[in-house]
Amino acid sequence: MTLGRHVVREGMNHGFGGAVATPGIMSRRQSYTALVMRPRERFHPVRPTGRGRLPSCPLAIPLLVFLIILLLANPVASSQPNIRPVPTTYCNPLNLDYAFVPKLDYSERESHRSTADPAVVLYRDTLFLFSTNQEGYWWSHDLGTWTFVPKNFKKNRNKDDVCAPAALVTGDSMLFLPSIAEGDAMPLYLSTDPVRGSWSVVRDSFEIPSWDPALFRDDDGRIYLYWGSSNLFPIKGVELDPQRGYSPRGKAAELLRLHPDQHGWERFGENHMDTLTHPYIEGAWMTKHQGRYYLQYAAPGTEWNIYADGVYVGDHPLGPFTPQAHNPFSYKPGGCVTGAGHGSTFTDRFGNLWHAGTMLNWIKYKFERRLGVFPAGFDPDGVLYANTAYGDYPHYLPTSRRDHRESYFTGWMMLSYRKPTRASSSLPGKPPSAACDENIRTYWCAATGDSGEWLEVDLGAVYEVRAIQLNYGDDGAMLYGKQPGIYHRYRLHAAQDLTQWTVLVDKSENTRDVPHDYIEFVEPVKARLLRLENVHMPTGRFAIAGLRVFGLGPGSMPSAPAGLQVVRNPADRRNARLTWTSVPGAYAYNIRFGVDPGKLYNSILVHDSTNYDFRGMNVESPYFFTVEAVAETGVSPSSAAQASP
Repeated sequence: MTLGRHVVREGMNHGFGGAVATPGIMSRRQSYTALVMRPRERFHPVRPTGRGRLPSCPLAIPLLVFLIILLLANPVASSQPNIRPVPTTYCNPLNLDYAFVPKLDYSERESHRSTADPAVVLYRDTLFLFSTNQEGYWWSHDLGTWTFVPKNFKKNRNKDDVCAPAALVTGDSMLFLPSIAEGDAMPLYLSTDPVRGSWSVVRDSFEIPSWDPALFRDDDGRIYLYWGSSNLFPIKGVELDPQRGYSPRGKAAELLRLHPDQHGWERFGENHMDTLTHPYIEGAWMTKHQGRYYLQYAAPGTEWNIYADGVYVGDHPLGPFTPQAHNPFSYKPGGCVTGAGHGSTFTDRFGNLWHAGTMLNWIKYKFERRLGVFPAGFDPDGVLYANTAYGDYPHYLPTSRRDHRESYFTGWMMLSYRKPTRASSSLPGKPPSAACDENIRTYWCAATGDSGEWLEVDLGAVYEVRAIQLNYGDDGAMLYGKQPGIYHRYRLHAAQDLTQWTVLVDKSENTRDVPHDYIEFVEPVKARLLRLENVHMPTGRFAIAGLRVFGLGPGSMPSAPAGLQVVRNPADRRNARLTWTSVPGAYAYNIRFGVDPGKLYNSILVHDSTNYDFRGMNVESPYFFTVEAVAETGVSPSSAAQASP
């Protein structure tokens, strides 16, 4: 080890003894032995040269014999298992080639990727995904594989390429509208061939200043616009006239405002803790179901873990609207990556309903965000909900029309949470353990972005691995805007013991940008040790915010938690404290709740705790709660439901 450049380095160790204590060096878990290593040494697996002939050096034969003996004693295999080329599952956040932020004041010293505010529409059996500042958009047939279409729409005066856009399919055409601030002259666009990026301008300067716009076409062909993003002003709506360049028909109507005094989930701050800042309402979206109109909105702020979507329901596109009792309908405050707000509700080509949302990746900046999709549906009583339970674990992709009441969750559990880790090097405050803490806001970072830097996790036993997600961190990145042609390259090595390593995944020739790469195996792979070796970074240092290993551990399912108690605060009915009894083997607990015992549609994943302070309740509603234990062997049955009148 060396303290040069304030970097801690570790060498490769093929034994599992006690840790070597070195003054001034970061401590390691005892299942690893820290070895002294020269600063430039790296792990390089043995690979054939492929030259097809013996060297001419006189010492070549004895040297070759020695290497063969060495390999037989400690072989390293280079064959890969069958990686599924077309995945049948996906894992949030979506693995898109996200653009880096524009070069603005907040990003000059160090850039990062970000996007938000997804608008997803189905056009000719193809899904199109538009979002903020991407210099283009994506399309997909299956929700699993997305293709980027470069397109430079007009920038607004804030130098946003596109901010929080709207998209609408009307007849054989698609309309596209970016957010428009007061005084900006922004076009309304139309396309009949969005796959090729072919767009025309319907109107040079759209008449209505509309930030966070949403477009809706009713069954009778009439078109409506909704907009608003403010902690002062409401969501508004107006009918548009296509015959007059989509000018407004009549005056805009005020449709809804936030009521954080009544709706606890609309309160600002992490876990709704900020009682001083007035929350933001934004991100309108309209869905029609069985003759009723569902006006969706986001609150209370995109930078918080509790960013969510709620819904009001009415009998006319412009209201009046009343809040759905089950609110928010899209909510994900726990887990590795949080947030499910400012989204869009859409159907895939099979007719299944989904909800896309903004997820928080806050590593460099509070508005550093990603995108996720969640199964959604309307229950028999017309209640709209999105199923965010285990929303950052692998879920099945749609292949046909499905009953939305059936879970898409694969049942593959987290095998790498808080497992022993080590690395080739680490910057201060960014240790290897941060890659396996199920918190995407923390990350491990190597000293460099050089080929050969590596990160290793010991699962503690041989497990059946079904899938792996790699979430990169943007440490030391100095790129801005969309960067075509960049790519990640790596190798993932696996071992069941300390004598034989295999190359589990070889992406050393990869040509794609994969900031949240997700690998699904056709058959389970047995492994205890996993080592991620860097080959190429598109920019900055080799940094990992999540080395996430999914599969099933041996043993029986955990038992249901006992002793669930819910104590609602009589002085503030928006708050309640939940407690329950720990379950052996559980690494997390999933709380399910709702306003009806048969409609526990919302969930909160809690790690390493048997209590939770919930501040997202609506004053006027009774609530019902259950909790289930989450272990490497699976998810337990739910506890008995507890009411909170």
